[in-house]
Amino acid sequence: MLAGAGANITVQVGDDAVLVVDAGEANMSDKVVAAIRQISTKPFRTLISTNFDPDHVGGNEKVAQSGSQIGGNGSTLNSGLAGVPTENSAAIVAHENVLTKMSAPTGGKAAAPTNAWPTETYATDEYAVVNGEGIQIFHEPAAHTDGDSLIYFRRSDVISTGDIFSTVSYPVIDLQNGGTVNGVIAGLNRILDLAIPKDKQEGGTYIIPGHGRVCDEADVVEYRDMVTIIRDRVLDIVKKGMTLEQVKAANPTVDYDGRYSTVFLPANSFVDAVYRSLQNTPGATAAQR
Repeated sequence: MLAGAGANITVQVGDDAVLVVDAGEANMSDKVVAAIRQISTKPFRTLISTNFDPDHVGGNEKVAQSGSQIGGNGSTLNSGLAGVPTENSAAIVAHENVLTKMSAPTGGKAAAPTNAWPTETYATDEYAVVNGEGIQIFHEPAAHTDGDSLIYFRRSDVISTGDIFSTVSYPVIDLQNGGTVNGVIAGLNRILDLAIPKDKQEGGTYIIPGHGRVCDEADVVEYRDMVTIIRDRVLDIVKKGMTLEQVKAANPTVDYDGRYSTVFLPANSFVDAVYRSLQNTPGATAAQR
């Protein structure tokens, strides 16, 4: 795991090549490539994007162009060395919704440079790549966004979660881009389905969150329970027909704010997103739908 370039970055060295999950922020690309080279100088073939947020895909263009899908001079990490071709950059893999968000409708302005867009997309619930071990990519619809992916390294027993899981804040529910609180909980449950603990719940599967420290299954259980408890509290208030301001006044996150409320995502903003996400939940009053 590489930290400090925005979102956490996962680097896997297979038998023949290097695979990377997320590229960090654009202004950190050179440092990211240099850090990957310290881990391995094997050919860099694949970059997987877990979502389309700038702290995950901002470095896509430069990081991908430091590798190649084919052999030859362009096949090794080069940090932009003069004379090394970048036309055959590493493959960028993501769910098709990531490409939709990063590109643009006809006549519109794209959200990201063309060279940063995914070059390989998937539309199913699951996708697989091989880099010396089985690597499964699971689409989690309507979680943080509608384009989130979980990456499971089967032999290494490592899960890279993107922004579905974090140790440093409440989950970011991007309502405008298809995020929902129930989707986040479903994604956390998928992580728990894949993860295996060691004795007494310590160790076992390594879990790399979108932000924060390396975790194990027990950490995800605590986080999943926190999100579920807050969801249920807010839903109970919504069913009573209360307004958003009344929900906030009830302070449904009070026992978790000391750990998860941040300047970037204060508790009230999280409650707001949960409330709006639940407005169309079965059982909510007609006034709240």
